[in-house]
Amino acid sequence: MTNEKVKGPAAYFPSIEKKYGQPIQHWLDLVSARLPAKHMELVGMLKAEHGFGHGHANAVVGHVLRGKAASPAP
Repeated sequence: MTNEKVKGPAAYFPSIEKKYGQPIQHWLDLVSARLPAKHMELVGMLKAEHGFGHGHANAVVGHVLRGKAASPAP
């Protein structure tokens, strides 16, 4: 069994949950509910409305947008 280190935006998720007091799914859903929107608009919303730092906001938004891009259209 290997102990692989989490990479990419998900590496920030534990610290985001700890710092902002909500499970990561809360933040992912919040960002998803604002779509369609531009990446930096979503980052700005998390920073202005929820006190996120830039790196944490960027990680959440990047994760959501990558997931949406990978999802097939309905």
